[in-house]
Amino acid sequence: MGFDYRKIGLKRIDTYIIKKFLGTYFYSIVLILSIAVVFDLTEKLDNFFDNNAPLKAIVFDYYMGFIPFYMNMFSPLFTFIAVIFFTSKMANNTEIIAILASGVSFKRLMLPYFVSATVIAGLAFVLGGYVIPPANEKLLDFEDKYVKKFKSNNARNVQMEVEKGVILYIERYEISENRGYRFSLEKFDGKSLVSRLTAETITWDSAYNWKVSNYLQRDFNGMREKLTRGMDMDTVINVQPQEFFISSKESAQMNNTQLSQYLERQKNRGVGNIQAFQDEYYKRYSMPLAAFIMTLIGVSLSSRKVRGGMGLHLGIGLALSSLYILFSTLSTTFSVSGAMSPFAAVWLPNFVFLLVGIYLYRTAPK
Repeated sequence: MGFDYRKIGLKRIDTYIIKKFLGTYFYSIVLILSIAVVFDLTEKLDNFFDNNAPLKAIVFDYYMGFIPFYMNMFSPLFTFIAVIFFTSKMANNTEIIAILASGVSFKRLMLPYFVSATVIAGLAFVLGGYVIPPANEKLLDFEDKYVKKFKSNNARNVQMEVEKGVILYIERYEISENRGYRFSLEKFDGKSLVSRLTAETITWDSAYNWKVSNYLQRDFNGMREKLTRGMDMDTVINVQPQEFFISSKESAQMNNTQLSQYLERQKNRGVGNIQAFQDEYYKRYSMPLAAFIMTLIGVSLSSRKVRGGMGLHLGIGLALSSLYILFSTLSTTFSVSGAMSPFAAVWLPNFVFLLVGIYLYRTAPK
């Protein structure tokens, strides 16, 4: 007994295109990532042996994070290749001409393509926002332990605004002891210094509870100053030790909810230099939409029958998708350097290539 596609509102040609699109997309992913894994394994094999990395950790901690990360990163490229590959083949076999000649509009022909793009966009959003971040945490821990150590056990010259108008400074903080040295905490009312707390050492207790030792508290009231000395004092500071060690790499380890909460907290504190985290957050939403843009460009470009055939279309498609990835990387660099706002830097490539897609769609044979 055959399946009745009319029950879900799809014609046979729609189902044919969706199967071809998604099948080619996942086939290209498996093919390219298999090659990438082989090259990466060859490059890091000596590190694995030298550091006695367990096979289980290599497979489940490293490559189970490596594969979805690069799959999501190159999703626009895979989408483009999939669309161009099978659409060019349909055009060369005059299937596109036959479909249009039967009374199906080019706009209607795009429907199954965008249904497939919706599946890919949804997959990219879930992967980027909720699957890859915890996998990245394991991957980076594995690299730090078995490939190349990059995490530090101490932080130097920590300076941050823990609350509005409250500046913390620690000359050195040892994570193994949860203790910092040469500590100061300055409170401002506008541009006026209200109080300054200094201590030889500061020790983290729990949550936001800290203990300062050998401290000096200076309170200012106009031209008057009050000094308070002591050996030990418990105090509440709106910061935790792990925040001293947060780098731009940490953004890739936070899921969408955690990243949003972190950005909101840093903004409330008045903290700057969070462009890398903003870039990551906006990219989680812009990357899935690239599936629709690349689909639009791919169909508009490869639906016409040309002398160069599939080879010409693939060449142009690879060039455009590579340009998109390069453009995205460069715009992110401008954002981190402060030359552009993170929102504009992340969304600019999508906007530019959307214009390219609209132009190609208008000039495509109808």
